[in-house]
Amino acid sequence: MANDNLKQAKKAKNDEFYTQWADIEKEIMAYIEYNPDVFRNKTILLPCDDPEWSNFTKFFAQNFEAFGLKKLISTSYAFESKNVNMPYQPSLFEEQALHFNPDINRTRGKIFTLDHDTNQNGVIDIEDLEWQYLEGDGDFRSDEVKKLRDEADIIITNPPFSLFREFLAWLIDSGKKFTVICNKNALGNKKMFPLFQKNYIWSGKTEWSGGMWFETVDDNDVDKVINGKNMKNTPSIWLTNIDHGRRHEPLKLMTMADNIKHSKRSEVKDHNYQKYDNYDAIEVPYTDAIPSDYEGVMGVPITFLEKYCPEQFEIIGSTQRGCHDNFPDTKKYDTYWEVRQDGTKTGSSGSKTNENANLEGIFDIKNNYFVNKEGHIIQSKYSRVFIRKRK
Repeated sequence: MANDNLKQAKKAKNDEFYTQWADIEKEIMAYIEYNPDVFRNKTILLPCDDPEWSNFTKFFAQNFEAFGLKKLISTSYAFESKNVNMPYQPSLFEEQALHFNPDINRTRGKIFTLDHDTNQNGVIDIEDLEWQYLEGDGDFRSDEVKKLRDEADIIITNPPFSLFREFLAWLIDSGKKFTVICNKNALGNKKMFPLFQKNYIWSGKTEWSGGMWFETVDDNDVDKVINGKNMKNTPSIWLTNIDHGRRHEPLKLMTMADNIKHSKRSEVKDHNYQKYDNYDAIEVPYTDAIPSDYEGVMGVPITFLEKYCPEQFEIIGSTQRGCHDNFPDTKKYDTYWEVRQDGTKTGSSGSKTNENANLEGIFDIKNNYFVNKEGHIIQSKYSRVFIRKRK
Protein backbone atom coordinates (compact mmCIF):
# COMPACT_ATOMS: atom_id res chain seq x y z
CA MET A 1 0.00 0.00 0.00
CA ALA A 2 2.86 2.38 0.85
CA ASN A 3 4.42 1.82 -2.58
CA ASP A 4 1.09 2.46 -4.27
CA ASN A 5 0.74 5.74 -2.39
CA LEU A 6 4.25 6.73 -3.41
CA LYS A 7 3.51 6.00 -7.07
CA GLN A 8 0.34 8.07 -6.91
CA ALA A 9 2.22 10.95 -5.30
CA LYS A 10 4.83 10.78 -8.04
CA LYS A 11 2.13 10.83 -10.71
CA ALA A 12 0.52 13.84 -9.09
CA LYS A 13 3.76 15.76 -9.43
CA ASN A 14 4.38 14.71 -13.01
CA ASP A 15 0.92 15.38 -14.42
CA GLU A 16 0.24 19.04 -13.75
CA PHE A 17 2.89 20.99 -15.63
CA TYR A 18 2.05 24.03 -17.75
CA THR A 19 3.99 24.83 -20.91
CA GLN A 20 5.59 28.22 -21.42
CA TRP A 21 4.33 30.45 -24.24
CA ALA A 22 7.85 30.80 -25.68
CA ASP A 23 8.25 27.01 -25.95
CA ILE A 24 4.91 26.64 -27.75
CA GLU A 25 5.72 29.51 -30.09
CA LYS A 26 9.20 28.17 -30.93
CA GLU A 27 7.84 24.74 -31.84
CA ILE A 28 4.71 25.78 -33.70
CA MET A 29 6.45 28.47 -35.74
CA ALA A 30 8.86 25.83 -37.08
CA TYR A 31 5.90 24.16 -38.81
CA ILE A 32 4.66 27.53 -40.09
CA GLU A 33 8.10 28.37 -41.50
CA TYR A 34 8.21 25.06 -43.36
CA ASN A 35 4.61 25.31 -44.59
CA PRO A 36 2.82 28.65 -44.05
CA ASP A 37 -0.55 26.99 -44.71
CA VAL A 38 -0.09 24.03 -42.37
CA PHE A 39 -2.96 25.17 -40.10
CA ARG A 40 -5.07 26.99 -42.69
CA ASN A 41 -8.76 25.97 -42.68
CA LYS A 42 -7.98 23.34 -40.04
CA THR A 43 -9.80 22.45 -36.84
CA ILE A 44 -7.34 22.15 -33.95
CA LEU A 45 -8.16 20.18 -30.81
CA LEU A 46 -6.29 20.91 -27.59
CA PRO A 47 -7.28 18.09 -25.22
CA CYS A 48 -5.99 17.91 -21.64
CA ASP A 49 -5.92 21.71 -21.59
CA ASP A 50 -7.05 24.43 -19.21
CA PRO A 51 -7.08 28.01 -20.53
CA GLU A 52 -6.94 29.40 -17.00
CA TRP A 53 -3.45 27.92 -16.66
CA SER A 54 -2.38 26.69 -20.06
CA ASN A 55 -0.84 28.78 -22.80
CA PHE A 56 -1.89 26.43 -25.63
CA THR A 57 -5.42 27.77 -25.93
CA LYS A 58 -4.25 31.35 -25.45
CA PHE A 59 -1.56 30.99 -28.12
CA PHE A 60 -3.82 29.53 -30.80
CA ALA A 61 -6.71 31.86 -29.94
CA GLN A 62 -4.46 34.90 -30.33
CA ASN A 63 -3.11 33.54 -33.64
CA PHE A 64 -6.47 32.30 -34.93
CA GLU A 65 -6.59 34.66 -37.90
CA ALA A 66 -2.83 34.73 -38.54
CA PHE A 67 -2.80 30.94 -38.90
CA GLY A 68 -6.07 30.89 -40.85
CA LEU A 69 -7.76 28.45 -38.48
CA LYS A 70 -11.24 27.13 -39.15
CA LYS A 71 -12.03 26.21 -35.54
CA LEU A 72 -10.29 25.86 -32.18
CA ILE A 73 -11.53 23.34 -29.61
CA SER A 74 -10.04 22.96 -26.16
CA THR A 75 -11.10 20.58 -23.40
CA SER A 76 -10.15 20.53 -19.73
CA TYR A 77 -10.29 17.91 -17.01
CA ALA A 78 -12.65 18.29 -14.11
CA PHE A 79 -10.80 19.33 -10.96
CA GLU A 80 -11.55 16.07 -9.15
CA SER A 81 -10.11 14.04 -12.06
CA LYS A 82 -6.75 15.81 -12.01
CA ASN A 83 -3.61 14.61 -10.29
CA VAL A 84 -2.96 17.94 -8.61
CA ASN A 85 -1.73 18.87 -5.16
CA MET A 86 -3.68 22.10 -4.60
CA PRO A 87 -6.95 23.14 -2.94
CA TYR A 88 -10.04 23.58 -5.08
CA GLN A 89 -10.92 27.15 -5.91
CA PRO A 90 -13.08 28.14 -8.91
CA SER A 91 -11.51 30.88 -10.96
CA LEU A 92 -12.94 34.34 -11.50
CA PHE A 93 -13.21 33.42 -15.19
CA GLU A 94 -15.58 30.58 -14.27
CA GLU A 95 -17.57 32.42 -11.62
CA GLN A 96 -18.30 35.37 -13.90
CA ALA A 97 -19.97 33.14 -16.52
CA LEU A 98 -23.76 33.16 -16.44
CA HIS A 99 -23.85 29.37 -16.72
CA PHE A 100 -21.38 28.76 -13.85
CA ASN A 101 -22.72 25.94 -11.67
CA PRO A 102 -20.87 25.37 -8.40
CA ASP A 103 -22.60 22.00 -7.92
CA ILE A 104 -21.00 20.43 -11.00
CA ASN A 105 -17.91 22.57 -11.47
CA ARG A 106 -15.65 20.14 -9.59
CA THR A 107 -16.76 17.01 -11.41
CA ARG A 108 -17.35 17.99 -15.03
CA GLY A 109 -14.83 19.01 -17.64
CA LYS A 110 -15.21 22.02 -19.89
CA ILE A 111 -15.12 22.58 -23.63
CA PHE A 112 -13.86 25.86 -25.07
CA THR A 113 -14.59 26.75 -28.70
CA LEU A 114 -13.55 29.53 -31.03
CA ASP A 115 -14.79 29.83 -34.59
CA HIS A 116 -16.39 33.26 -35.04
CA ASP A 117 -16.37 36.88 -33.92
CA THR A 118 -18.70 36.70 -30.93
CA ASN A 119 -18.18 40.28 -29.72
CA GLN A 120 -18.37 41.68 -33.27
CA ASN A 121 -15.22 43.78 -33.01
CA GLY A 122 -13.97 42.61 -36.40
CA VAL A 123 -11.31 40.25 -35.04
CA ILE A 124 -11.50 36.59 -33.99
CA ASP A 125 -9.26 36.16 -30.95
CA ILE A 126 -9.20 35.03 -27.34
CA GLU A 127 -11.94 37.49 -26.40
CA ASP A 128 -14.33 35.41 -28.55
CA LEU A 129 -13.64 32.14 -26.73
CA GLU A 130 -16.81 30.45 -25.46
CA TRP A 131 -17.13 27.60 -22.96
CA GLN A 132 -19.64 25.10 -21.69
CA TYR A 133 -19.61 22.11 -19.38
CA LEU A 134 -18.93 18.69 -20.86
CA GLU A 135 -21.23 15.83 -19.90
CA GLY A 136 -18.27 13.95 -18.41
CA ASP A 137 -15.04 14.84 -16.66
CA GLY A 138 -13.08 15.63 -19.83
CA ASP A 139 -10.98 12.46 -19.88
CA PHE A 140 -9.46 12.10 -23.35
CA ARG A 141 -10.47 8.41 -23.37
CA SER A 142 -14.17 9.23 -23.04
CA ASP A 143 -16.50 8.85 -26.01
CA GLU A 144 -17.32 12.54 -25.68
CA VAL A 145 -13.71 13.67 -26.22
CA LYS A 146 -13.08 10.94 -28.83
CA LYS A 147 -15.88 12.46 -30.88
CA LEU A 148 -14.11 15.82 -30.73
CA ARG A 149 -10.86 14.10 -31.71
CA ASP A 150 -12.54 12.66 -34.79
CA GLU A 151 -13.86 16.09 -35.73
CA ALA A 152 -10.40 17.70 -35.54
CA ASP A 153 -7.71 17.84 -38.20
CA ILE A 154 -4.78 18.41 -35.83
CA ILE A 155 -4.25 17.55 -32.14
CA ILE A 156 -1.81 19.58 -30.04
CA THR A 157 -1.23 19.35 -26.29
CA ASN A 158 0.92 18.59 -23.27
CA PRO A 159 -0.86 15.44 -22.04
CA PRO A 160 -0.53 13.86 -18.58
CA PHE A 161 2.90 12.20 -18.55
CA SER A 162 1.68 9.28 -16.44
CA LEU A 163 -0.92 8.44 -19.12
CA PHE A 164 1.28 8.98 -22.15
CA ARG A 165 1.23 5.37 -23.38
CA GLU A 166 -2.55 5.43 -23.49
CA PHE A 167 -2.54 8.90 -24.98
CA LEU A 168 -0.11 7.88 -27.72
CA ALA A 169 -2.32 4.92 -28.67
CA TRP A 170 -5.31 7.31 -28.69
CA LEU A 171 -3.41 9.62 -31.04
CA ILE A 172 -2.23 6.92 -33.43
CA ASP A 173 -5.71 5.41 -33.54
CA SER A 174 -7.09 8.79 -34.64
CA GLY A 175 -4.97 8.94 -37.78
CA LYS A 176 -4.72 12.72 -37.27
CA LYS A 177 -1.81 15.11 -37.52
CA PHE A 178 -0.42 16.01 -34.09
CA THR A 179 2.33 17.55 -32.05
CA VAL A 180 2.61 16.72 -28.36
CA ILE A 181 5.03 16.97 -25.46
CA CYS A 182 6.20 13.87 -23.64
CA ASN A 183 8.80 12.85 -21.10
CA LYS A 184 11.99 11.67 -22.83
CA ASN A 185 11.71 8.40 -20.88
CA ALA A 186 8.67 7.55 -23.00
CA LEU A 187 11.10 6.67 -25.81
CA GLY A 188 11.76 3.44 -23.91
CA ASN A 189 8.20 2.33 -24.63
CA LYS A 190 8.46 -0.67 -26.97
CA LYS A 191 5.45 0.62 -28.93
CA MET A 192 7.14 3.96 -29.55
CA PHE A 193 10.21 2.84 -31.47
CA PRO A 194 8.42 1.16 -34.43
CA LEU A 195 6.59 4.46 -35.00
CA PHE A 196 9.93 6.23 -35.42
CA GLN A 197 11.25 3.41 -37.56
CA LYS A 198 8.30 3.60 -39.97
CA ASN A 199 8.34 7.41 -40.00
CA TYR A 200 4.90 7.63 -38.44
CA ILE A 201 6.30 10.06 -35.85
CA TRP A 202 9.50 12.05 -35.43
CA SER A 203 11.15 14.59 -33.19
CA GLY A 204 9.85 18.13 -33.14
CA LYS A 205 12.00 21.17 -33.78
CA THR A 206 12.90 21.83 -30.13
CA GLU A 207 16.26 20.52 -28.93
CA TRP A 208 16.26 17.59 -26.51
CA SER A 209 19.17 18.73 -24.37
CA GLY A 210 18.45 20.72 -21.25
CA GLY A 211 14.90 19.50 -20.82
CA MET A 212 11.97 21.94 -20.67
CA TRP A 213 10.84 24.34 -17.97
CA PHE A 214 7.17 24.13 -16.94
CA GLU A 215 5.12 26.13 -14.50
CA THR A 216 3.98 23.93 -11.63
CA VAL A 217 1.11 24.47 -9.19
CA ASP A 218 2.68 22.14 -6.63
CA ASP A 219 4.66 24.23 -4.14
CA ASN A 220 6.52 21.09 -3.06
CA ASP A 221 7.81 20.33 -6.56
CA VAL A 222 9.71 23.44 -7.61
CA ASP A 223 13.20 23.61 -9.13
CA LYS A 224 13.43 27.37 -9.57
CA VAL A 225 11.35 30.52 -9.31
CA ILE A 226 11.46 32.37 -12.65
CA ASN A 227 9.74 35.76 -13.02
CA GLY A 228 7.76 35.04 -9.88
CA LYS A 229 6.50 31.66 -11.12
CA ASN A 230 7.26 28.23 -9.64
CA MET A 231 9.04 26.29 -12.36
CA LYS A 232 9.99 22.62 -12.80
CA ASN A 233 12.54 21.25 -15.27
CA THR A 234 11.82 17.85 -16.81
CA PRO A 235 13.56 15.85 -19.59
CA SER A 236 10.78 16.55 -22.08
CA ILE A 237 10.59 16.54 -25.88
CA TRP A 238 8.12 17.30 -28.65
CA LEU A 239 6.88 14.45 -30.82
CA THR A 240 5.01 15.10 -34.05
CA ASN A 241 3.96 13.87 -37.47
CA ILE A 242 3.87 17.42 -38.86
CA ASP A 243 6.80 18.23 -41.12
CA HIS A 244 9.41 20.87 -40.34
CA GLY A 245 12.69 21.92 -41.89
CA ARG A 246 15.01 20.60 -39.17
CA ARG A 247 13.88 17.07 -39.94
CA HIS A 248 15.36 17.25 -43.44
CA GLU A 249 18.74 18.74 -42.49
CA PRO A 250 21.42 16.04 -42.86
CA LEU A 251 24.02 15.66 -40.13
CA LYS A 252 27.46 17.03 -40.93
CA LEU A 253 29.83 14.09 -40.49
CA MET A 254 33.55 13.37 -40.50
CA THR A 255 35.28 10.21 -41.70
CA MET A 256 36.02 7.44 -39.26
CA ALA A 257 39.74 8.25 -39.35
CA ASP A 258 39.14 11.95 -38.67
CA ASN A 259 36.79 11.17 -35.79
CA ILE A 260 39.38 8.91 -34.18
CA LYS A 261 42.13 11.48 -34.76
CA HIS A 262 40.33 14.62 -33.61
CA SER A 263 37.79 13.41 -31.03
CA LYS A 264 38.42 14.39 -27.41
CA ARG A 265 36.18 11.56 -26.20
CA SER A 266 37.91 8.41 -25.04
CA GLU A 267 35.01 6.21 -26.19
CA VAL A 268 35.89 7.17 -29.76
CA LYS A 269 39.69 7.45 -29.57
CA ASP A 270 40.35 4.36 -27.44
CA HIS A 271 37.81 1.89 -28.85
CA ASN A 272 38.03 2.79 -32.55
CA TYR A 273 34.43 1.90 -33.40
CA GLN A 274 34.52 -1.57 -31.85
CA LYS A 275 32.19 -4.20 -33.27
CA TYR A 276 29.55 -5.59 -30.92
CA ASP A 277 30.01 -9.07 -29.55
CA ASN A 278 26.40 -9.97 -30.36
CA TYR A 279 25.32 -7.75 -33.26
CA ASP A 280 26.77 -7.33 -36.74
CA ALA A 281 27.27 -3.61 -36.19
CA ILE A 282 29.80 -1.17 -34.78
CA GLU A 283 29.42 0.94 -31.65
CA VAL A 284 29.06 4.69 -32.20
CA PRO A 285 28.84 6.24 -28.71
CA TYR A 286 27.78 9.74 -29.83
CA THR A 287 25.63 11.02 -32.66
CA ASP A 288 28.30 13.51 -33.69
CA ALA A 289 30.78 10.62 -34.01
CA ILE A 290 28.83 8.83 -36.77
CA PRO A 291 31.41 8.23 -39.52
CA SER A 292 30.65 9.52 -43.01
CA ASP A 293 32.52 6.69 -44.74
CA TYR A 294 31.08 3.57 -43.05
CA GLU A 295 28.52 1.66 -45.10
CA GLY A 296 27.53 -1.01 -42.58
CA VAL A 297 25.12 -0.99 -39.64
CA MET A 298 25.93 1.26 -36.68
CA GLY A 299 24.57 1.27 -33.13
CA VAL A 300 23.90 4.83 -31.95
CA PRO A 301 22.38 6.33 -28.77
CA ILE A 302 18.62 6.73 -28.71
CA THR A 303 19.16 10.50 -28.69
CA PHE A 304 20.05 10.11 -32.37
CA LEU A 305 16.32 10.27 -33.03
CA GLU A 306 16.44 14.02 -32.34
CA LYS A 307 18.77 14.50 -35.33
CA TYR A 308 17.37 11.77 -37.57
CA CYS A 309 17.11 12.81 -41.22
CA PRO A 310 15.17 10.15 -43.17
CA GLU A 311 16.88 11.09 -46.44
CA GLN A 312 20.31 10.48 -44.88
CA PHE A 313 19.77 7.32 -42.79
CA GLU A 314 17.42 4.37 -42.45
CA ILE A 315 16.56 2.94 -39.06
CA ILE A 316 17.14 -0.82 -39.05
CA GLY A 317 16.14 -1.78 -35.52
CA SER A 318 16.86 -1.35 -31.85
CA THR A 319 18.15 -3.30 -28.88
CA GLN A 320 15.80 -4.77 -26.31
CA ARG A 321 12.09 -4.21 -25.77
CA GLY A 322 10.98 -6.44 -28.64
CA CYS A 323 12.21 -3.95 -31.24
CA HIS A 324 15.13 -5.88 -32.71
CA ASP A 325 13.32 -8.39 -34.93
CA ASN A 326 14.56 -6.76 -38.15
CA PHE A 327 18.14 -6.83 -36.88
CA PRO A 328 18.40 -9.73 -34.39
CA ASP A 329 21.26 -10.43 -32.02
CA THR A 330 23.72 -13.16 -33.00
CA LYS A 331 24.57 -14.49 -29.54
CA LYS A 332 23.02 -15.26 -26.14
CA TYR A 333 24.66 -15.07 -22.72
CA ASP A 334 22.71 -17.60 -20.70
CA THR A 335 25.94 -19.32 -19.53
CA TYR A 336 27.48 -16.04 -18.30
CA TRP A 337 27.07 -14.48 -14.88
CA GLU A 338 26.98 -10.86 -13.75
CA VAL A 339 29.93 -9.48 -11.78
CA ARG A 340 30.27 -6.28 -9.77
CA GLN A 341 33.12 -3.88 -10.24
CA ASP A 342 34.91 -5.41 -7.24
CA GLY A 343 34.81 -8.89 -8.81
CA THR A 344 31.98 -10.37 -6.71
CA LYS A 345 28.99 -12.06 -8.34
CA THR A 346 25.60 -10.35 -8.19
CA GLY A 347 23.66 -13.62 -8.42
CA SER A 348 22.16 -12.73 -11.81
CA SER A 349 22.80 -14.77 -14.93
CA GLY A 350 23.97 -13.45 -18.26
CA SER A 351 20.48 -13.82 -19.69
CA LYS A 352 19.94 -10.41 -18.11
CA THR A 353 21.99 -8.84 -20.90
CA ASN A 354 20.57 -10.81 -23.83
CA GLU A 355 19.58 -8.44 -26.64
CA ASN A 356 21.57 -5.57 -25.15
CA ALA A 357 24.38 -4.14 -27.27
CA ASN A 358 27.42 -5.81 -25.70
CA LEU A 359 31.09 -5.04 -26.23
CA GLU A 360 33.98 -7.36 -25.46
CA GLY A 361 36.02 -6.39 -22.40
CA ILE A 362 35.49 -3.78 -19.69
CA PHE A 363 35.13 -0.27 -21.05
CA ASP A 364 33.46 1.32 -17.99
CA ILE A 365 34.94 0.50 -14.57
CA LYS A 366 31.88 2.00 -12.86
CA ASN A 367 29.43 -0.59 -14.24
CA ASN A 368 28.94 -4.31 -13.76
CA TYR A 369 30.10 -6.76 -16.40
CA PHE A 370 29.41 -10.37 -17.46
CA VAL A 371 31.82 -13.33 -17.71
CA ASN A 372 31.65 -17.03 -18.61
CA LYS A 373 33.71 -19.99 -17.38
CA GLU A 374 36.28 -19.45 -20.13
CA GLY A 375 36.89 -15.95 -18.80
CA HIS A 376 35.28 -14.15 -21.73
CA ILE A 377 34.09 -10.73 -20.53
CA ILE A 378 31.46 -8.49 -22.03
CA GLN A 379 29.81 -5.27 -20.88
CA SER A 380 26.49 -3.74 -21.90
CA LYS A 381 25.84 -0.39 -23.53
CA TYR A 382 22.65 1.57 -22.99
CA SER A 383 19.81 1.25 -25.50
CA ARG A 384 21.05 1.48 -29.05
CA VAL A 385 19.31 2.32 -32.33
CA PHE A 386 20.70 0.51 -35.37
CA ILE A 387 21.06 2.71 -38.44
CA ARG A 388 22.59 2.57 -41.91
CA LYS A 389 23.41 5.26 -44.44
CA ARG A 390 21.04 5.49 -47.37
CA LYS A 391 22.64 4.77 -50.72
